Amino acid sequence: MQRRTLGRTGRSVSVIGLGTWQLGADWGDVDEADALAVLDAAHEAGVTFFDTADVYGDGRSESLIGTWLRANPDAGVTVATKMGRRLRQEHDSYSAEHFRAWIDRSRANLGVETVDLVQLHCPPTSVYGDDAVFDALDALVADGSIGAYGVSVERVDEALTAIARPNVASVQIILNAFRLKPLDEVLPAAVEAGVGIIARVPLASGLLSGRYTNETVFAANDHRNFNRHGEAFDVGETFSGVDYETGVAAAAEFTELARAAAPDATAAQVALAWIAAQPGVSSVIPGARNVDQARANAAAGSLELPASFDASVRELYDRSIRAQVHARW
Repeated sequence: MQRRTLGRTGRSVSVIGLGTWQLGADWGDVDEADALAVLDAAHEAGVTFFDTADVYGDGRSESLIGTWLRANPDAGVTVATKMGRRLRQEHDSYSAEHFRAWIDRSRANLGVETVDLVQLHCPPTSVYGDDAVFDALDALVADGSIGAYGVSVERVDEALTAIARPNVASVQIILNAFRLKPLDEVLPAAVEAGVGIIARVPLASGLLSGRYTNETVFAANDHRNFNRHGEAFDVGETFSGVDYETGVAAAAEFTELARAAAPDATAAQVALAWIAAQPGVSSVIPGARNVDQARANAAAGSLELPASFDASVRELYDRSIRAQVHARW
């Protein structure tokens, strides 16, 4: 497993991390034993970075990680959580008073005195320009409640504004073979500033695994069923905002490219390895609902791809995806 420095946190983390939204909610049911087994398997495979949020299952994901941390006190894992979605998405919700309440709740869920990294959870765009918001975050670092802070964003302009702030340690952004826009400006700016990049939705909600067809049925409580058009939250979080049928067709092409580039790897592993190879990426955070997925994802952390593969990904994106995604973002 390759390791990278997570931006201004100074922490060394695995280039393949573990996203844990699915352990809390919105991806179908995952019971506690299976969730803990996923955390075990990921760590055994070299993963040292877990990403969660206080709203994943209303704290269930954080609490499961807390249970795992108590059982593995010397694991050396960096845990990042997110805050800001427990109230209506209005600028005034992002206040020092609310931050204190949210952080104390996350600390209790995780069972830690200091949360390694806290990220604002895709707040309204105006929040990124508010000095008072970042002063409040600086105060949480000063009193030891958090080790560092970053942001999780939906838009390129939000990422660039955050990167320009001196104490933002990391930016989490959607980045995958169906969402290349961050490569143009965000990653170069992050490299120059020393800010870490956490790549989320790396498999476009599973599309890039090549396992889905137009006939695939998702569970009623799976966001890939109920949020295809942004009914519950930003549509970019579901299939990267790509129309499902368009995505299935493009994913079939991606699978063929992946097979040619790395015959012994899966399409999902190639998709993860391609992101990890992008300059500026600190960690890629695929989710896993079972042990086999966790182990397979982690294996991408040591996969090297031929240099020509990058051009193939960009050609596929330009031909099949760009017009649709750029129209939305």
